[in-house]
Amino acid sequence: MHTKNKLKIFNDPIYGFITIPNSLIFDLIEHKYFQRLRRITQMGLSYLVYPGAHHTRFHHALGSMHLMQNAVRILRFKGVTISEDEENALLIAILLHDIGHGPFSHSMEHSIVKDVSHEEISLLFMQKLNTEFNSNLTLAIKLFKGEYHRKFMCQLISSQMDMDRADYLKRDSFYTGVSEGNINSAHLLTMLNVVNEELVVEEKGIYSVERFLTARRLMYWQVYLHKTSLVAEQLMIRTLQRAKELTLKGESLIASKALLYFLENKIAKDEFNDEALETFASLDDIDIISAMKDWQSHNDFVLSNLSKMIINRDLLKIEIKNHQIKKEKLKTHITNLMTDYKITKDEAAYFVFKGEVTNQAYQLKNQKINILFKTGKVTDIVKASDHLNLKVLSKPVTKYYICYPKDKL
Repeated sequence: MHTKNKLKIFNDPIYGFITIPNSLIFDLIEHKYFQRLRRITQMGLSYLVYPGAHHTRFHHALGSMHLMQNAVRILRFKGVTISEDEENALLIAILLHDIGHGPFSHSMEHSIVKDVSHEEISLLFMQKLNTEFNSNLTLAIKLFKGEYHRKFMCQLISSQMDMDRADYLKRDSFYTGVSEGNINSAHLLTMLNVVNEELVVEEKGIYSVERFLTARRLMYWQVYLHKTSLVAEQLMIRTLQRAKELTLKGESLIASKALLYFLENKIAKDEFNDEALETFASLDDIDIISAMKDWQSHNDFVLSNLSKMIINRDLLKIEIKNHQIKKEKLKTHITNLMTDYKITKDEAAYFVFKGEVTNQAYQLKNQKINILFKTGKVTDIVKASDHLNLKVLSKPVTKYYICYPKDKL
């Protein structure tokens, strides 16, 4: 009888070879829920700015698991007790932490489902998988929810210096070519330790933490909040919102079965049942792109023009300011659009809108990054560092934007 080799190795462009430690992890990776992540881009529409940014959530999940393997090995070497069950749970929790992401990252959360975050959907997937895998994910779910009594383990999965951030900064930097985000994740992990069941960074790692926080700030302004990425994501959200609005009014749209399900039904957290979850599991970037290609020729002025803008990368003009946008400026653009195209105010608002973005590289009130000195003293990185900029990085910076058509639609 032929048995499948489950101790596979992935060749990753960032870390080299990534090993799958056991058959349970292998079976989770092979599962259709996880394989779907191959069809979900890690950075949404950022490839419209950085052509190389086509890497997927699948890449990122495996990379995060690899870093978790290294972190466990380093902490054990330093005398931290981590059982085999705990290690397995850590690897599963970080592997599946993004399994609930919808097409194009966060666009779906703000359009065709109502107030359902990807974290909540990830938890639903994990609970469903736990049933399928004979409750072998119970401890991983506890860690994912931050409910396990050993706090440092929860911090490895979700904190201001977790394995998720340690991977995506380095990975996104590599695929975009933005070198400012290229952190030394290997050195950061080597400096990790545990004091009173809380994660700390040894004194020698101060400069690596400073680099990590600075890189995070720069990546947000240069990549994640890049003005073109910002306007593209807003257009995607509005395209899906318009599609849902038309569908609920009885308009027939061409779309995949999975996408139509979410357009035709009002899905909030309470409605996210097994049927919704199974349908969500077959929804990916391809459904959205395929639908928009068809919607370009739809007779609805709003839907067709929004779809064309994304498909052809002919986006709205965006202005980013340090002060709030005046209502009069918004009103002028809306009035001009209504006059030029004989459309309603509500329709014009799909093409003229304002908003704000905030960047805070380090949150003083959140789970802090603590530095362990040789004396045994533990201090927050902002106090431990002689880098004046760290205090600045802990303050939120808000910028305001307005989007409107460049010339003619």
